[in-house]
Amino acid sequence: MFYTVKAPWIFKKLRPSLLWQKPADTKVLYLTFDDGPHPTATPFVLDQLKQYNAKATFFCIGKNVVEQPAIYSRILEEGHRTGNHTFNHLNGWKTDNKTYLNNILEASKYIDSNLFRPPYGRVTKFQQKIITGTKDSLQTSNFEHPIPNFNIIMWTVLSGDFDVQLSPQRCLQNVILNSKAGDIIVFHDSTKAWERMSFALPKVLEHFSREGYRFELL
Repeated sequence: MFYTVKAPWIFKKLRPSLLWQKPADTKVLYLTFDDGPHPTATPFVLDQLKQYNAKATFFCIGKNVVEQPAIYSRILEEGHRTGNHTFNHLNGWKTDNKTYLNNILEASKYIDSNLFRPPYGRVTKFQQKIITGTKDSLQTSNFEHPIPNFNIIMWTVLSGDFDVQLSPQRCLQNVILNSKAGDIIVFHDSTKAWERMSFALPKVLEHFSREGYRFELL
Protein backbone atom coordinates (compact mmCIF):
# COMPACT_ATOMS: atom_id res chain seq x y z
CA MET A 1 0.00 0.00 0.00
CA PHE A 2 1.51 3.32 -1.08
CA TYR A 3 0.76 6.58 0.70
CA THR A 4 2.72 9.49 2.09
CA VAL A 5 2.62 10.33 5.79
CA LYS A 6 2.92 14.06 5.04
CA ALA A 7 0.57 15.56 2.46
CA PRO A 8 2.77 16.26 -0.59
CA TRP A 9 3.24 19.94 -1.45
CA ILE A 10 2.08 19.29 -5.01
CA PHE A 11 -1.33 18.16 -3.74
CA LYS A 12 -1.67 21.40 -1.81
CA LYS A 13 -0.62 23.41 -4.85
CA LEU A 14 -3.09 21.64 -7.15
CA ARG A 15 -5.99 22.02 -4.69
CA PRO A 16 -5.21 25.22 -2.74
CA SER A 17 -8.85 25.88 -1.82
CA LEU A 18 -9.00 22.71 0.30
CA LEU A 19 -7.95 22.91 3.94
CA TRP A 20 -4.69 21.03 4.48
CA GLN A 21 -3.54 22.72 7.68
CA LYS A 22 -4.29 25.83 9.71
CA PRO A 23 -2.02 28.77 10.49
CA ALA A 24 -0.89 28.59 14.10
CA ASP A 25 1.04 31.04 16.25
CA THR A 26 0.62 28.79 19.28
CA LYS A 27 0.99 25.08 19.95
CA VAL A 28 -2.29 23.76 18.52
CA LEU A 29 -2.98 20.45 16.76
CA TYR A 30 -6.16 19.23 15.11
CA LEU A 31 -7.01 15.57 15.64
CA THR A 32 -9.47 14.03 13.21
CA PHE A 33 -11.04 10.57 13.14
CA ASP A 34 -12.52 9.01 10.01
CA ASP A 35 -15.04 6.22 9.36
CA GLY A 36 -16.98 6.03 12.65
CA PRO A 37 -18.97 5.91 14.74
CA HIS A 38 -17.75 2.47 15.78
CA PRO A 39 -19.10 0.60 18.83
CA THR A 40 -15.65 -0.07 20.33
CA ALA A 41 -13.20 2.38 18.77
CA THR A 42 -15.20 5.59 19.10
CA PRO A 43 -15.95 5.27 22.85
CA PHE A 44 -12.26 4.47 23.39
CA VAL A 45 -11.28 7.61 21.50
CA LEU A 46 -13.75 9.73 23.45
CA ASP A 47 -12.45 8.38 26.75
CA GLN A 48 -8.87 9.16 25.76
CA LEU A 49 -9.72 12.68 24.61
CA LYS A 50 -11.55 13.39 27.85
CA GLN A 51 -8.45 12.54 29.90
CA TYR A 52 -6.55 15.38 28.22
CA ASN A 53 -9.42 17.83 27.75
CA ALA A 54 -8.76 17.43 24.04
CA LYS A 55 -11.26 18.19 21.29
CA ALA A 56 -11.41 16.48 17.91
CA THR A 57 -13.36 16.38 14.67
CA PHE A 58 -15.01 13.12 13.59
CA PHE A 59 -15.70 12.57 9.90
CA CYS A 60 -18.55 10.09 10.07
CA ILE A 61 -19.96 7.63 7.56
CA GLY A 62 -23.72 8.11 7.32
CA LYS A 63 -24.63 4.43 7.57
CA ASN A 64 -22.56 4.13 10.74
CA VAL A 65 -24.38 7.09 12.27
CA VAL A 66 -27.66 5.32 11.53
CA GLU A 67 -26.34 2.15 13.20
CA GLN A 68 -24.74 3.91 16.21
CA PRO A 69 -26.92 6.94 17.02
CA ALA A 70 -26.09 6.95 20.75
CA ILE A 71 -22.36 7.07 20.08
CA TYR A 72 -22.84 9.82 17.51
CA SER A 73 -24.82 11.80 20.08
CA ARG A 74 -22.05 11.28 22.63
CA ILE A 75 -19.49 12.79 20.23
CA LEU A 76 -21.52 15.98 20.07
CA GLU A 77 -22.49 16.02 23.75
CA GLU A 78 -18.83 15.92 24.75
CA GLY A 79 -18.05 19.01 22.71
CA HIS A 80 -16.49 17.52 19.61
CA ARG A 81 -17.35 18.33 16.01
CA THR A 82 -18.53 16.07 13.21
CA GLY A 83 -18.19 16.11 9.45
CA ASN A 84 -19.66 14.31 6.46
CA HIS A 85 -17.67 11.37 5.03
CA THR A 86 -20.40 10.19 2.60
CA PHE A 87 -23.08 7.64 3.47
CA ASN A 88 -21.22 4.58 2.14
CA HIS A 89 -17.53 5.62 2.10
CA LEU A 90 -17.45 6.18 -1.65
CA ASN A 91 -14.35 6.89 -3.71
CA GLY A 92 -15.05 10.01 -5.76
CA TRP A 93 -12.62 8.97 -8.49
CA LYS A 94 -14.46 5.69 -9.03
CA THR A 95 -18.06 6.86 -8.60
CA ASP A 96 -20.20 8.75 -11.10
CA ASN A 97 -20.98 12.30 -10.05
CA LYS A 98 -24.71 11.85 -9.46
CA THR A 99 -24.25 8.77 -7.25
CA TYR A 100 -21.40 10.37 -5.31
CA LEU A 101 -23.14 13.67 -4.65
CA ASN A 102 -26.46 12.06 -3.74
CA ASN A 103 -24.56 9.81 -1.32
CA ILE A 104 -23.21 12.92 0.41
CA LEU A 105 -26.74 14.30 0.56
CA GLU A 106 -27.98 11.06 2.13
CA ALA A 107 -25.30 11.33 4.82
CA SER A 108 -26.21 14.96 5.47
CA LYS A 109 -29.68 13.83 6.64
CA TYR A 110 -27.95 12.39 9.71
CA ILE A 111 -24.80 14.54 9.97
CA ASP A 112 -25.54 18.24 10.49
CA SER A 113 -22.23 19.77 9.47
CA ASN A 114 -20.70 21.98 6.80
CA LEU A 115 -17.45 20.00 6.91
CA PHE A 116 -16.72 17.28 4.37
CA ARG A 117 -13.77 14.93 3.97
CA PRO A 118 -13.68 12.77 0.84
CA PRO A 119 -12.99 9.10 1.59
CA TYR A 120 -9.43 8.20 0.54
CA GLY A 121 -8.95 11.93 -0.12
CA ARG A 122 -10.28 11.29 -3.63
CA VAL A 123 -12.62 13.86 -5.11
CA THR A 124 -12.64 15.15 -8.68
CA LYS A 125 -12.38 18.84 -9.46
CA PHE A 126 -15.95 18.82 -10.76
CA GLN A 127 -17.22 17.16 -7.57
CA GLN A 128 -15.18 19.62 -5.50
CA LYS A 129 -16.82 22.58 -7.24
CA ILE A 130 -20.30 21.22 -6.61
CA ILE A 131 -19.55 20.34 -2.98
CA THR A 132 -18.10 23.77 -2.22
CA GLY A 133 -20.79 25.66 -4.09
CA THR A 134 -18.51 27.15 -6.75
CA LYS A 135 -20.22 25.47 -9.73
CA ASP A 136 -23.06 27.22 -11.55
CA SER A 137 -26.43 26.01 -10.22
CA LEU A 138 -27.66 25.21 -13.74
CA GLN A 139 -25.02 22.52 -13.92
CA THR A 140 -26.30 20.81 -10.77
CA SER A 141 -29.91 20.39 -11.92
CA ASN A 142 -29.49 16.62 -12.37
CA PHE A 143 -29.08 16.08 -8.62
CA GLU A 144 -32.02 15.22 -6.41
CA HIS A 145 -31.60 18.17 -4.03
CA PRO A 146 -29.39 21.25 -3.81
CA ILE A 147 -25.93 20.36 -2.51
CA PRO A 148 -25.05 22.19 0.75
CA ASN A 149 -21.92 24.31 0.57
CA PHE A 150 -19.25 22.31 2.38
CA ASN A 151 -15.74 23.18 3.47
CA ILE A 152 -13.54 20.31 2.31
CA ILE A 153 -11.04 19.23 4.95
CA MET A 154 -7.94 17.28 3.97
CA TRP A 155 -4.94 16.68 6.25
CA THR A 156 -1.29 17.35 6.95
CA VAL A 157 -0.29 14.06 8.59
CA LEU A 158 -1.62 10.53 8.08
CA SER A 159 -1.01 8.27 11.06
CA GLY A 160 -1.21 5.23 8.77
CA ASP A 161 -3.41 3.39 11.28
CA PHE A 162 -5.44 1.98 8.37
CA ASP A 163 -2.36 0.14 7.06
CA VAL A 164 -2.47 -3.44 8.35
CA GLN A 165 1.21 -3.92 7.39
CA LEU A 166 2.26 -1.06 9.69
CA SER A 167 3.35 -1.72 13.25
CA PRO A 168 1.61 0.19 16.06
CA GLN A 169 4.99 1.66 17.01
CA ARG A 170 5.54 2.99 13.49
CA CYS A 171 2.06 4.49 13.48
CA LEU A 172 2.99 6.39 16.63
CA GLN A 173 6.26 7.57 15.10
CA ASN A 174 4.45 8.78 11.98
CA VAL A 175 2.51 11.25 14.09
CA ILE A 176 5.12 12.31 16.62
CA LEU A 177 7.94 12.82 14.11
CA ASN A 178 5.89 14.66 11.50
CA SER A 179 3.41 16.87 13.36
CA LYS A 180 3.85 20.53 14.15
CA ALA A 181 1.61 23.42 15.19
CA GLY A 182 -1.40 23.91 12.92
CA ASP A 183 -1.30 20.40 11.48
CA ILE A 184 -4.39 18.29 10.84
CA ILE A 185 -3.78 14.67 11.87
CA VAL A 186 -5.80 11.68 10.65
CA PHE A 187 -6.68 8.64 12.72
CA HIS A 188 -9.55 6.19 12.12
CA ASP A 189 -12.12 4.95 14.62
CA SER A 190 -12.67 1.66 12.80
CA THR A 191 -12.13 -2.08 13.16
CA LYS A 192 -9.31 -2.05 10.59
CA ALA A 193 -7.36 0.68 12.39
CA TRP A 194 -8.06 -0.47 15.95
CA GLU A 195 -4.76 -2.23 16.74
CA ARG A 196 -2.63 0.72 15.65
CA MET A 197 -4.91 3.57 16.69
CA SER A 198 -5.53 2.21 20.19
CA PHE A 199 -1.77 1.96 20.73
CA ALA A 200 -0.76 5.29 19.20
CA LEU A 201 -3.52 7.70 20.25
CA PRO A 202 -2.92 7.64 24.04
CA LYS A 203 0.80 8.15 23.50
CA VAL A 204 0.23 10.98 21.01
CA LEU A 205 -2.04 12.75 23.49
CA GLU A 206 0.47 12.25 26.29
CA HIS A 207 3.49 13.35 24.25
CA PHE A 208 2.07 16.53 22.79
CA SER A 209 0.27 17.52 25.99
CA ARG A 210 3.60 17.24 27.80
CA GLU A 211 5.09 19.48 25.11
CA GLY A 212 2.45 22.14 25.80
CA TYR A 213 0.16 21.51 22.82
CA ARG A 214 -3.62 21.88 22.81
CA PHE A 215 -5.99 19.82 20.68
CA GLU A 216 -8.77 21.93 19.21
CA LEU A 217 -11.73 21.72 16.84
CA LEU A 218 -11.48 22.50 13.15
